[in-house]
Amino acid sequence: MGELSVRELPLFPLPEVVLFPQEVLPLHIFESRYRIMLQSVLESDSMFGVIKWDPTTKSMANVGCCAQILKHQTAEDGRSNIITLGQQRFQVLEITRSTPFCSAMVSWISDDNIDDFQKLDSLKDSVKEALSDVINLTSKLTNTKKNLPDKLPDNPMDLSFWIGAHLGGPVAEEQQRLLEERNTFTRLQREYEMLDHTRKQLAARTALKESFPDIKAVSYTHLTLPTKRIV
Repeated sequence: MGELSVRELPLFPLPEVVLFPQEVLPLHIFESRYRIMLQSVLESDSMFGVIKWDPTTKSMANVGCCAQILKHQTAEDGRSNIITLGQQRFQVLEITRSTPFCSAMVSWISDDNIDDFQKLDSLKDSVKEALSDVINLTSKLTNTKKNLPDKLPDNPMDLSFWIGAHLGGPVAEEQQRLLEERNTFTRLQREYEMLDHTRKQLAARTALKESFPDIKAVSYTHLTLPTKRIV
């Protein structure tokens, strides 16, 4: 995105939602304050910040991801459906206003420079292998055909964001940690550990199913497809 390193950005706090760069996030806008925000954003640069909201502590995370509106459709009753794409991550510096919607001064953040590209590429290959194994083992357990996308990111940082975005289950806290991580190797290493753990569990269940075919094996995978958010 590369404009100013610091800017004011409207914020859209969402519970259990963590947006990653280059990931699509559909949203349904119906609250009046966010209708106002949407109108304001569409009149400027179509950018706003998606940031995780904790309903228990009534607090926002300190790091979020900028969303760019790609498509929008507004009904007669004022409700809107929008399609957004994650852009650059940001850190909240200061809340500038809270009504009618929240805005903050933010600074863009990026990963640290890479010291050992060969080591990072080796880890990336290991992550892809573990990812493929998880998909194949899940297919065996569920007797369904599951495939990875044809264009899985090859860039280590992009791959780490893709995996973070597609973790399945109630994993928003883990996703937030991955989003906040500024070291590509560390993020990929954590994801490899999760995938390898899943791979070992699925392999054990597959062996059990093959040995005792009459037993129904319960399977799971750390990957899921994004669904439409209702806010």
